[in-house]
Amino acid sequence: MVRISKRRKADTQKVPAAPLTPQEAVKTLKGFSKTKFDQTVEICMHLGIDPRHADQQLRGAVSFPKGVGRSARVICFCPVDKVDLATAAGAIEAGATDLTKRVSEGWMDFDVAISTPDMMREVGKLGRVLGPKGLMPSPKAGTVTADYETAVKEYAAGKIEYRNDDSGNIHCIIGKLSFSDEDLVENLEFFLDLIERIRPASAKGIYVKNCTISGTMTPGVQIAV
Repeated sequence: MVRISKRRKADTQKVPAAPLTPQEAVKTLKGFSKTKFDQTVEICMHLGIDPRHADQQLRGAVSFPKGVGRSARVICFCPVDKVDLATAAGAIEAGATDLTKRVSEGWMDFDVAISTPDMMREVGKLGRVLGPKGLMPSPKAGTVTADYETAVKEYAAGKIEYRNDDSGNIHCIIGKLSFSDEDLVENLEFFLDLIERIRPASAKGIYVKNCTISGTMTPGVQIAV
């Protein structure tokens, strides 16, 4: 039987029964018990989509107006003559067959993989390695692009990828608990607007069924949408 800590019980009692505005939700989140580390704030949305249909699958990447409070380790699969430009843009490693060989042998000390289109013939061979970890470069996420320098810079600075799961949920980091209320609300509203803009035309009925935000160690707070 799972034991619930006193802190968790106390925080759960602070969660209002009714959904809140973004401003009220952030304020409630800030009122939970403090921790010794800066908690990550995440949004979870349950959408009225059918992920079995390709035209209702949502995937992309977003740069938040106030950032997310972290950077990422980015690698870039690119031709040899572009390696210096990729590393200058912020890639911790860049290369062609030498890099694909290193990754295929088990090196995975990175958070995001970028690839130029002409390298995908080689990178495609890493599908079994990168795919299960969600690291396979994809045009939809902007990680397969001829403008690899911009992609490396954006992802290294904290650009976040999002995608729906098999149940129609989308999770995404929107910042840190140490952010000001105003900055968290701005990032939150920015993501809500984004998800509304990319609503699939074939999605029927209620689109956003449920939306909550939570910290690493906090209960979820429901948002009225």
